[in-house]
Formats: sequence, structure tokens, C-alpha cells
Amino acid sequence: MGKAKRQNEDPVGPVPSGASIRVMRGFFEGLEVPVDRDWVVIGRGRGADVVISEPTMSRAHAAIGYDGEQFFVQDLGSTNGTRVNGSREQKATLKSGDDIQLGKLLVRVELPR
Repeated sequence: MGKAKRQNEDPVGPVPSGASIRVMRGFFEGLEVPVDRDWVVIGRGRGADVVISEPTMSRAHAAIGYDGEQFFVQDLGSTNGTRVNGSREQKATLKSGDDIQLGKLLVRVELPR
């Protein structure tokens, strides 16, 4: 099983440096991962870009994307859903400091200014 693909495969140009996600709650608390590509899949499966062995996450749970203008999170058909600042979302634009819940895992988004 390959990595989950984004719907539009056209290149979007350079991704601004300095974007990252940090695990705020759970076994992996404190883990920080840079978002240095325009499509980063987070999940518990080996095909994900960021693999986190959390049983409440799907193999390819969600992706952090960059569309050339803004960062966003998109649920990839996960069982337990994706919440942004407490609200269940299929796709949502992100801003620095947003909290994303993937199953029981909570990550915080840090974006460049």
C-alpha cells in the first residue's frame, strides 16, 4: 500500500521554511516534525511520512498540505476523524498555534510568519 496521494499532483512551488508540528499529548509528547513538503501524511502505517504508533489513528490518518498560499490539514478517511481546535473537519486552513487531534494524539501547528 503506497502513500496517500493528494488530489491535485501539480507542484505548488517552494514550501515556506519553519513550519512544524509538535506532539502535545500522548506517548510521543514533545516530538517535533518539520513540515518541509507540500503534502505530509501522518498515520500509524508504514506508508505514512510521519509514522506514529498510536492505536486510535488510522494507517494514513490525515495530511498537512501547502497549496502555494496557505497550509491546511485534510482528513484521509480516518476512522476516528480529525479535529482542528476541537471541531471535526474534513479539510481546514491552518494558522500558527492551531491544535489538531488525530484519534487521541494532539499536535500543535507552528507556521512561519
